[in-house]
Amino acid sequence: MTDFEYGPAEFIVAQFDSDRPSPGVVQAILDLLDTGTVRLLDLLFVSRAPSGEVTLLEFDDVGDEYGLAGVTLEASGLAGAEDVDDITELIDPGTSGAILVLEHTWAKNLANRFFAAGGSVVHAERIPAPVVNAVLTEAAEE
Repeated sequence: MTDFEYGPAEFIVAQFDSDRPSPGVVQAILDLLDTGTVRLLDLLFVSRAPSGEVTLLEFDDVGDEYGLAGVTLEASGLAGAEDVDDITELIDPGTSGAILVLEHTWAKNLANRFFAAGGSVVHAERIPAPVVNAVLTEAAEE
């Protein structure tokens, strides 16, 4: 049986109203990593000046300063320059953000089991939490 080295990965872009992530944001990342259901493959921080100028901060340059000492990126550089350029356009002027690339280890295990049983995952789609909650709230009101 072939085991996949990595499972499905997801880009997550978060925006912050300040010039850097708050301690609560950093703690949320650390808590998620502690669960073992994801691995942090790559992480970049972005600051966008009110004028629109973008400053990209590499994890290696600010990880300790941002409270992420001891965190290791499993595939630093996975978020390529073209991806980052496109994603930074999502960050509003005068704010900052983080670009996380997470591997879903639970999905890797599931994909390995499917493959071993002669199957494969042919499609997966993430539905954002606000959409799920809005649909279920609407359904409950009907």
